[in-house]
Amino acid sequence: MIRRGLLLILSSPSGAGKSTLSRMLMTWDPTMRFSVSATTRAPRPGEVDGREYYFRSRAEFLAMVETGEMLEHAEVFGNLYGSPRAPVLAAMEAGTDTVFDIDWQGGQQVAQAMRDDVVSIFILPPSIAELDSRLRGRAQDSDEVIAGRMAKSRDEISHWAEYDYVLVNDDLEQTFDRLKAILTAERLRRERQPQLSAFVRTLNEEFEAR
Repeated sequence: MIRRGLLLILSSPSGAGKSTLSRMLMTWDPTMRFSVSATTRAPRPGEVDGREYYFRSRAEFLAMVETGEMLEHAEVFGNLYGSPRAPVLAAMEAGTDTVFDIDWQGGQQVAQAMRDDVVSIFILPPSIAELDSRLRGRAQDSDEVIAGRMAKSRDEISHWAEYDYVLVNDDLEQTFDRLKAILTAERLRRERQPQLSAFVRTLNEEFEAR
């Protein structure tokens, strides 16, 4: 039976493990797809339209918002970013799950637009000290940038109760096992299997034919 695809929203403060878990999930099940965002920023060297992003002019992007073609959108540092609706709906109808690596604001917009098809998961760090250590362990950002990320993390963590599931990432493999368990159970929910009614009717017809 063909299952209707679901929308899996993963959110976390920077450094809590969201991106790592997303990559592990895609390796575990290659049939899943990442939601490719649209943006008004210019392509960087090596980026391809439709692969990293859908690159659009500001006028084109705003027209998509006006006509309801975006599931969610926001402006970040002067550029617009958003999730186009059409590719997501096409994937759902084909039974393909889509992973959204977005913040709580984007997650709320997607959930409001597609409530019955959304599974939202928030990833928490085991402690603030560990979160700070992970950010510094990347050796990518200055102390000023790390301080900014930590300040933003407090606001993001305050929205944990708005999610369907919350996982504390104190052990990466165990957290990944819990993530897989959630996804497996959500895929089996009755309302995500539209062909069950027809299947049960077939069973009843077999009873009547005996």
